[in-house]
Amino acid sequence: MIKELKADIVKSAFESQEGHIPSAFSILDILWVLYDKVLNINPTMVDDPNRDRFILSKGHGSLGLYAVLAKKGFIDPKEMSTFGKVDSRLGGHPDRNKIPGVEASTGSLGHGMPIAVGTALGLKIQNNPARVFALVGDGEANEGTVWESALLAAHHGLDNLYCILDYNHSTDRALSIGDMASKFESFGWRTATVDGHDQKQLEEALREPTEKTGKPLMVVANTIKGYGLKSMENNPAWHHRAPTAEERDAFTTELA
Repeated sequence: MIKELKADIVKSAFESQEGHIPSAFSILDILWVLYDKVLNINPTMVDDPNRDRFILSKGHGSLGLYAVLAKKGFIDPKEMSTFGKVDSRLGGHPDRNKIPGVEASTGSLGHGMPIAVGTALGLKIQNNPARVFALVGDGEANEGTVWESALLAAHHGLDNLYCILDYNHSTDRALSIGDMASKFESFGWRTATVDGHDQKQLEEALREPTEKTGKPLMVVANTIKGYGLKSMENNPAWHHRAPTAEERDAFTTELA
């Protein structure tokens, strides 16, 4: 399934000559586990107040989200071919006003986690059992809003908040963020560290605790940017680059 989704992403990026393929690949296993195993949501529940919420804070990984939403029936799979084109709903960053299942318009880094905290706090106040999940990039973890949000979430005991850090080390060349699990633990969070491409580990880490903990959860997912395509893995040149026809064919063959 993951290989099929990756092939869809490569195809969409080639046709539009847009998109962040390595970022989408980095988070794809995380997204699939969330929508296939964890989230209480489906295409019939997009307006259900008791649905779980998912917020993709690193909005430039939108192709990964679109591919999963298409596979799960939130959008027509044929719509993937419109990505990045004029009048398409599927832009370089997700738009909550256009796409079913998208809870927040993101892309300006550092905004998704504060939105998730506010949403989780609102649900708590309403005694709503829904949970909030946010996927944050390691690069945007350099933003002060992430740490302000971390303090606020712990202070209010938001144990309905689940954050996943896509730790693909893309920010290391500019500023290393170090041991993120220890940092969040010092802020009063529960933490787990997993292989972000091991779906079993991800599912176990995101499993609902048997008893309320009074603490939000941060799952540090160690990932590889561009995972699955050797020439793309951890290669900064591919951060925002579309494949040529020859590269598309080679990638499709490699994924198969």
